Amino acid sequence: MKEKLLLLLLFCFMLIGQSLYSQKPYEITIDLKNTSTTLHPLWAYFGYDEPNYTYMKDGKKLLSEIAALSPVPVYVRAHNLLTTGDGSASPKWGSTNAYTEDEKGNPVYHWNIIDSIFDTYLKRGMRPIAEIGFMPEDLSTHPQPYRHQWKAGTSNPLFTGWAYPPKDYKKWGELIYQWVTHCVQKYGEAEVKTWWWEVWNEPNIGYWQGTPEEYFMLYDYAVDAVKRACPKARVGGPTTTGPGGEKAGTFLKNFLIHCAEGKNYATGKTGAPLEYISFHAKGSPKIVDGHVRMNMATELNDIAKGCEIVAASAFKTLPIIIGECDPEGCAACGMTTSPENAYRNGTMYSSYTAASFARIYDIAKRYNVNIEGAVSWSFEFENQRWFDGFRDLATNGIDKPVLNVFRMFGMMNKTQVVVDNPLALPLDTLIQKGVHGNRPDIDALASADKKGSSIMLWNYKDDDVPVEATEINITIKNVSAKKVMLQQFRIDKDHSNAYEAWKKMGSPQSPTSEQYAELEKTGQLQTFSPKESLNTANGEIHLHLSLPGQAVSLLKLSY
Repeated sequence: MKEKLLLLLLFCFMLIGQSLYSQKPYEITIDLKNTSTTLHPLWAYFGYDEPNYTYMKDGKKLLSEIAALSPVPVYVRAHNLLTTGDGSASPKWGSTNAYTEDEKGNPVYHWNIIDSIFDTYLKRGMRPIAEIGFMPEDLSTHPQPYRHQWKAGTSNPLFTGWAYPPKDYKKWGELIYQWVTHCVQKYGEAEVKTWWWEVWNEPNIGYWQGTPEEYFMLYDYAVDAVKRACPKARVGGPTTTGPGGEKAGTFLKNFLIHCAEGKNYATGKTGAPLEYISFHAKGSPKIVDGHVRMNMATELNDIAKGCEIVAASAFKTLPIIIGECDPEGCAACGMTTSPENAYRNGTMYSSYTAASFARIYDIAKRYNVNIEGAVSWSFEFENQRWFDGFRDLATNGIDKPVLNVFRMFGMMNKTQVVVDNPLALPLDTLIQKGVHGNRPDIDALASADKKGSSIMLWNYKDDDVPVEATEINITIKNVSAKKVMLQQFRIDKDHSNAYEAWKKMGSPQSPTSEQYAELEKTGQLQTFSPKESLNTANGEIHLHLSLPGQAVSLLKLSY
């Protein structure tokens, strides 16, 4: 009886403590003179499996929107740039037919589909991360079966003939040399040397059906070919899966050792060219007690471990590109077959993205490494059901809330400003535990320049359950102007949210033209309040906002 009474009292105290904590407003102070570093636009990187979506109707529309939101050129990465096929696309599949052989085994090169892909990027001011893969059918050591019949929810194999090593590494190298030579002739060396050339994808798992040493050989021949065709081209790898795991971390370490001091399979010299390092980082959502629970800790731990490995290597000063940086691993697995992916349509995806991407800057500072980019592996899927839970930025040409987070990032200023937030969750807590407790992750990313400042705030929790709004007081110090213009943008249930608007329409799978126009409008980044003029007092501004659960706000001050 006493034990039950003690447990009841403890439970009551917990509820009282939680209530008192939730009522306490966050006090965030931003001193505009307390600058940190350049706020590098590492978010301006996107990618997808299906390269042929690039030049389709909704693909071109989305690429135009992505290009428009960024003040710098956006880099785009796609799989299957060398895969054999007729150019048709399906989830996790695409092809360009770049390489075939005639009856005598002589190479035949076809660049028209790859050109269509790269032309689409370049016309929008974008640049490719030119992924060198996958293996053409006529070069594969195991060509049959070649095109996979993978489909989410089935047991059909994904890793077929396209994932195997080449039967002739010299022919493989010649293919890459001819491809890069063609790009230099078509686009000019000045353009091509601004791209990132990358060898393969995730060679430590099923995407590479060879040994690690065979991958090193693949890398050496490919990079040697790139450099012969364009000596100033930027080359890198190994694009492994999350280095937080022991095997993946070992693969990354051994690759860096090979590039520093191993025997080059193509040239016979010591080491291999390496101008940037890439690895992937993913979260791991699941269903808990009937709701989705994200796990930001898994993704942040991958990033931290990868940076730790690079910092301890001979290449610690090189740029790092997180080649896929996402809440989980399968963009083409919708919520029908993977219920844990139901987060993708609404504001949980957008708040997760704001919170996780902001922490990448903190991790880079901790390990003193240079994170150049973080590729959001999310694009669009042509001719699929509306809001079917794919990891995409838009559905049938209508933007999802998550795209508006990238619009917010695009509005940030050039210099990062330190945020003083006593109630912020520590970085180590986020890396080790995520945001699974009663306490949400409420924090900010701030930036400034001579023309103004921007503050992005989020109210995030790993559990997709109702989270009450939190009161936030913001003090901005050392504002250089006597008057400033304030504009607030918001992503929440009622703002910048085409998914909620679509549900209110009755979730139509064939919207009318009027409904489509309304969804286009609600899918854009929306203001939360009209512009207002504020007077500073002793160089300070005091702001207050109530931020709902899973919401993201951007405060834009201009002067």
